[in-house]
Amino acid sequence: MPTCLFPRVRRASAVAIAVMTIVTACSRDSSENRSDTGLTGTAGDSAMAGMPGMADTATASSTVSFSAAQIAHGGIKWAPAAQTLIAGSVEVSGQLVANEDRTARLAAPAQARVLAVHVSPGQRVSAGAGLVTLQSTEASMAQADLAKAQSELASRRAQAAYAKSARDRAERLLALKAIPRQDYERAIADDELARAGVIQAVAELQRARSNASQLGIDVRAGTMTLRSPMSGVVTTREAIPGAVVSAGSPLVTVTDPNALWLTAALPEAFASGVQVGSRLRFTVPAFPGETFSARVQSVSASFDPATRSLPIRGLVVNTQSQLRPEMFARVWIETGTRQSFVTVPEAAVQRMDGTDVVFVAHPDSRGGARFDRREVRIGGTSEGRTAIVSGLAPGDAVVVDGAYAVKAELEKGKMPKMEM
Repeated sequence: MPTCLFPRVRRASAVAIAVMTIVTACSRDSSENRSDTGLTGTAGDSAMAGMPGMADTATASSTVSFSAAQIAHGGIKWAPAAQTLIAGSVEVSGQLVANEDRTARLAAPAQARVLAVHVSPGQRVSAGAGLVTLQSTEASMAQADLAKAQSELASRRAQAAYAKSARDRAERLLALKAIPRQDYERAIADDELARAGVIQAVAELQRARSNASQLGIDVRAGTMTLRSPMSGVVTTREAIPGAVVSAGSPLVTVTDPNALWLTAALPEAFASGVQVGSRLRFTVPAFPGETFSARVQSVSASFDPATRSLPIRGLVVNTQSQLRPEMFARVWIETGTRQSFVTVPEAAVQRMDGTDVVFVAHPDSRGGARFDRREVRIGGTSEGRTAIVSGLAPGDAVVVDGAYAVKAELEKGKMPKMEM
């Protein structure tokens, strides 16, 4: 048996050596092929990772490479960031909101059940118009208090009339010396006391009436009706017939559409040039061909710590009722000063992951380029150019055309890497 095994072992060793020789030759050929294509070892892997859509997930969101053909196909162009003077007005985003000085938010005055809702959102109402009818134990108690106060006043007035006649009679009898002076003085005291009782009853009745008025109580029906304190438009209606609401629950909101507020946030770099009374110009998507105007009504006393911007508010006269609350607007604020900033075309700034970014180009010798994502903090926009407050230096090559194509490739790079 041992003499038979040695030839088999030698044959097996020879086969193993042959396999290892073939594998080594294949590996050498593969390395040579990668060297010929410029993808040697890990460098080749890095080059593949740098290709659009093949980037590693760890760096996909910060850099991407394009070939010359891809740059031409995407219409990508870059230009150096310039140091320029921003004109006396700055462009920011804004929003139209209801004028809180001309808005009434009606709530349930007490726990109650909604009997009827008389208005719908968008409906115009006049001052004093009924909005919501409620039924509540508070209304019943107020109704009873009012009736009690009325009865008490009637009783006190009757007592006062009797006391007055008794005093007059005592005065006549005293003149005839038919009664002692003590009885006359007692009649005077009774009359004064009855008069005071009437005054007290009148005050109690006024209190009961005021309470009933504040609750909007219909004395005959024993229900509460909320009425509009002003003429305007119903913007919200939370009241639902049949629902039970607690005291303070919002029911209906009415606002005057002829006066709106325009809110905007001014970048810190431009804050020194705005003040109360400064002129605002703005446009809204609903009326792209029209420009509206407003005046700065208030300037916040502090900056927003999250955005480092200064909230301002303008007053808009909307007599034609074209504009409506919650419309977005592009606002131009006249700052009255010209300042020097690093600027780029407006289209160069893109929004990614909730931040403003630009793409800095690094061209190569073959007509391609690598694009790095650069987070920036922007100021205002004037005459088509956006001020860059931080994150960019003058002369940096920034993508000015085709930035969306670069952004799209970076978004693709966020997908998990496929394993072959």
